[in-house]
Amino acid sequence: MLDFRHETFLALCRIRSYTKTAEALHLTQPAVTQHIKALEAHYGNRLFTYADKTLTLTEHGELLYQFASTVASDSDTLAEILRRKSLSDPPLQFGATLSIGQYIMPDILAQILRKKPDTPVSMLVENTHHLLDKLNQGEIQFALIEGLFDKTAYHSELFAMEPFIAVCSKNSFLADHPRSFQELIQNNLIVREQGSGTREIFEHLLQKHNLSVTSFSKVTEIGNMEAIKQLVRNDLGITFLYQAAAKSELAQGEMKRIKITDSDTYHGLNFVFLKNSQHAADFLEWFRTFKEYYSGNHR
Repeated sequence: MLDFRHETFLALCRIRSYTKTAEALHLTQPAVTQHIKALEAHYGNRLFTYADKTLTLTEHGELLYQFASTVASDSDTLAEILRRKSLSDPPLQFGATLSIGQYIMPDILAQILRKKPDTPVSMLVENTHHLLDKLNQGEIQFALIEGLFDKTAYHSELFAMEPFIAVCSKNSFLADHPRSFQELIQNNLIVREQGSGTREIFEHLLQKHNLSVTSFSKVTEIGNMEAIKQLVRNDLGITFLYQAAAKSELAQGEMKRIKITDSDTYHGLNFVFLKNSQHAADFLEWFRTFKEYYSGNHR
């Protein structure tokens, strides 16, 4: 467990304001300052710099943040386990980005609920940024992430390589034969909002072809994948998504995959948890279980 000064340090790292941190912790601002100065004296190095009205972690502060975040998360995980009457089925609390949580995890969770019926399960579905925040704050044990993130800051394992494809209505001529990106940008693009993992991956794909979202003749932004698929089914535009997200529609012939002549993209889905966690062995066991169930569903 961390002492009160480290807890103050973690709160200041998240909030980046002495005044607001004091309010959040119900302390005075001088008390927050005293806690930070005590840690800096203990470790013999500055933990923060303040310039242009911005509070920034030093390299030593970054290192302490990674360590303290892991210890705090491990402590919360252990406390949750110890509160259980039985230690045989510890709770499972994790996060997943939207495409994974909505289209990949249901089949995996179904098998977990059948084979481990006494295991309490909680899955948070959020974007990559929010999940990493929850991970750092110890609110989830690990996360399955489709978006881009700093792999040097976390322990990550490749969970799957999922096809990232273009799709159109069954009535669209675009599926008749392979198309180039130059042909596709003449169409209405229906795309997720900025900040979503799917949008981020798509933008990186476009950059490889010296294109951007604005290269398309028309762009429609929708914050819900089911709504996007409905519009595509009605032949009102095309979209790019993980194949798993369109599995049902493709199987039923409601949508068709557009074969692209200059692109065959797979993107890695990652299993992520805090570095040096004392519960790493348990998390990796869940990783192997998830991967086994996922592989069984994709044979």
